[in-house]
Amino acid sequence: MGSSAIPVFDKTAQTTHLWLNEIGEEMGLDDQQSWRVTGAVLHALRDRLPIELAAHLGSQLPLLVRGAYYDQFRPSELPKRVRSLDEFLQMIAAELTFGRPVDTKDAARAVFKVLSRHLSAGQIDKVREALPEEVRMIWSEPGTQDSSGRTTADPSARSKGTSH
Repeated sequence: MGSSAIPVFDKTAQTTHLWLNEIGEEMGLDDQQSWRVTGAVLHALRDRLPIELAAHLGSQLPLLVRGAYYDQFRPSELPKRVRSLDEFLQMIAAELTFGRPVDTKDAARAVFKVLSRHLSAGQIDKVREALPEEVRMIWSEPGTQDSSGRTTADPSARSKGTSH
C-alpha cells in the first residue's frame, strides 16, 4: 500500500481498510456500506459519551476513521441522555435511512467488536462503563468480550493506541 509520499496516509488507509473489511465480513457488507455503518455507530457512541471520554476515544482511532467520527460533531449538545438500547439503536438508524437496510444491533455489535479488537482494553472498559447497561450488554455478547468483560481478541494483536 505504499502509493503515497506521506507514510501516515498509507498507514491510515491500510488500517481503515482492515477495519472496514472486518465489519464487512461480519455483516456481509461492501466497503462503502461498512464505512456508513462505522460512521453511524461511532456517532451514536460519541454523542452518548461524556465530552472528555469522547475526545479520548477519538484520539485512539485511525486518522480516516477519526475524521468520520468527528464529522458533524457538536460538543455543546453532548452528552445525549440516551438511557436504553432502543434509543441508542435509533441514533444509529437515523444515519442509515438511505441505502441498503442494515440491522442496527448487528451494526453496533460489529463496530464494537472491531473497537475491542484494535483499541486498548483500558480504553474500551472506560467507554463501555459510560454506556447504559443495555448497550454494554450487546458489547459483551459472545465474540465481542468474554464473561469477565475482557475482550476475546488476543491482546498482543492490538494496536495500543497506534492510530495513524
